[in-house]
Amino acid sequence: MKTITLNLLCISLLLFFACSQKEEQAQPPPPNVTVYQTKVQEVPIFQDFVGQIYGFKDIAIRARVEGFLEGIHFDEGLRVRKGVLLYTLESQPFEADVAAKMSRVAEAKTRRAKAESDLNRYRPLAEQKAVSESDLDSAVAQYDASIESVKAAEANLRASKIQLGYTKIYSPISGIIGKTKAKVGDFVGRSPNPVILNTVSRIDTVLVQFFITETQYLQLARRHVSQKDPTDHKDEEVQLELILTDGSMYEHTGKFDFADRSVDPTTGAMLIQASFPNTQELLRPGQYAKIRARVKVVKDGILIPQRCVIELQGLYSVYVVDDSNKVRQRTIEVGPKTKQFWLITAGLKSGENVVYEGLQKVKEGAIVNPTVQEIKLTDQESI
Repeated sequence: MKTITLNLLCISLLLFFACSQKEEQAQPPPPNVTVYQTKVQEVPIFQDFVGQIYGFKDIAIRARVEGFLEGIHFDEGLRVRKGVLLYTLESQPFEADVAAKMSRVAEAKTRRAKAESDLNRYRPLAEQKAVSESDLDSAVAQYDASIESVKAAEANLRASKIQLGYTKIYSPISGIIGKTKAKVGDFVGRSPNPVILNTVSRIDTVLVQFFITETQYLQLARRHVSQKDPTDHKDEEVQLELILTDGSMYEHTGKFDFADRSVDPTTGAMLIQASFPNTQELLRPGQYAKIRARVKVVKDGILIPQRCVIELQGLYSVYVVDDSNKVRQRTIEVGPKTKQFWLITAGLKSGENVVYEGLQKVKEGAIVNPTVQEIKLTDQESI
């Protein structure tokens, strides 16, 4: 009897230890997750605007007189110098007009010579009382009128020569000339809408024009007014970056030129202009590009990678690992995006560990094995 009882006790102990080992084997180890440790830093906030590129000078070439186009004296799309001949118009009608005006000048000078001769003859006769004072006064008046007639004829001649000069069109600046809009034989220069023959652009510096909304203007204006030292112009020298259509960043930074005097009431936008150096003439008028400008700097900002954030019905949250390696879900408020990072405006503080990789492995209250992942802001990719 005693032996049976001892055997039963041994069997019970074996069963107990076996169940304990199964329970221990049934509990999995804490999952490995990668976390990002938050830190306070200065966060520059950038904003992109779509702009269009213009030449530093874009001069439209027009005919100032009417006539048929007779000659084109340049190669399209190449550089031209200031003062070089671009177009010639038929000049025969204007040459004929100049010749007629020269004839009238000669006639006026002949009348002046006769009037002067008459006046010189009348003066000694008037002193001798051989002619009346009224005859002398008439001779003086005719001489004065002849002088003015010569001046008027010469003025008309100068105007005709100016019109004749307009039949030759010269480049007003040095730059790149485009494709001609008129061919030899076309009638050009007719008002009120004369044909733009061509455009010459100076592009060693280019201008980029873009628009900001009225709200953005108010934000920038308030920021300027709130400066501690309004006489300090260092903050006003905003460096602008240019992003080309292929996604590349233009090598030179630009500077702010001016803001338009008013907001367009039809669009609610204000025109802004910036200038960029273009010594290699990579940029051409008509191109579109993005202007990237720093609109403000958040002094004590916290950035976390966007992949850490969970969005559900407009609410944002993250998983935070506390000092005991326990996972807690935290509701946060987000600000603007900075490339692949998100600015957190509320819900996180410096030094907290946010789950970066392994979100599918965690849940509220779970124990994890965290590994800190270093991610630098300079390693971001543009979004």
